[in-house]
Amino acid sequence: MKRPPLPFESLWAFRVIAETGSLTAAAAALGVTQPAVSKRLRDLELIMGCSLVRRGVNAIGLTRAGVRFAEELQEGFAQIQAAVDHLQTQSAPLRIRAYTTWALRWLIPRLPRFHAAHPGIDVEVSTSTAIVDLAREGVDAAVHTVPAGAAPPFGGRRLQAVMISPFAAPSILKGMPGRWPSSARLLGSKVRARDWDLWLRQAGPASTQPPLLFESTTLAIQAAMEGLGIVICSPSFVRDEVQTGKLVALSDISIPTGDLYWLFLPTGRVGEALGIFADWLVREAQAESTVPDQKP
Repeated sequence: MKRPPLPFESLWAFRVIAETGSLTAAAAALGVTQPAVSKRLRDLELIMGCSLVRRGVNAIGLTRAGVRFAEELQEGFAQIQAAVDHLQTQSAPLRIRAYTTWALRWLIPRLPRFHAAHPGIDVEVSTSTAIVDLAREGVDAAVHTVPAGAAPPFGGRRLQAVMISPFAAPSILKGMPGRWPSSARLLGSKVRARDWDLWLRQAGPASTQPPLLFESTTLAIQAAMEGLGIVICSPSFVRDEVQTGKLVALSDISIPTGDLYWLFLPTGRVGEALGIFADWLVREAQAESTVPDQKP
């Protein structure tokens, strides 16, 4: 004899009744009337062929069969929820927050390699210079800089040191003696306003002119390509422009700024897709690193 289909609504109602110990509380939790809950319970008992609840004047309690059934249902619903969570995690894109220039010039050009290796994991990139609250803003992970001497983020992954060097368009060098165009304007970003001071003190010629600072390093790089001046930035940000001759490296020296890129991860359990992405990102950063790996 064919069994009738399991009444999911009645099973869920019984689970809530067992959890709350009250038909009234169960009705409130389910958003239905108390008679509707009572009917779902009666329908379930008819299908199961046994009493699941002992009804009193002002209270209810579970029968021995009801207690065991409630425990097994709890395990079953937990497995269903885990399956739903796993499916949603696999199907939803990873949401990564990062600095604009790092995202545009470092991460996104490498994403095709990640998708080729992991076609089932999509990555959605947004940009901001502010420290992100992962849970509140609905972001899976974020990339920020941390001073080398500061404590690293709990559960975070170190990526690489922030390196800087000067670059300019070939037109800047025309008619200039030597390799350094002394009259050219210095270009940088407001986010990293001290980078020119760091580089000039350690590796560059003396300069008294203040740099022209843009909202982002991306804008400063574009200004340098247009011949506006010399930009200070990470060599990895302009590798393609140097290879195609749009920019020229003005020094063989790249210096560490003292900052490190870190991948900020959520506290607690890291999902499978995010763990795969984090491992890949660390490998990419280590392969790109131009200085020996050092502990912060």
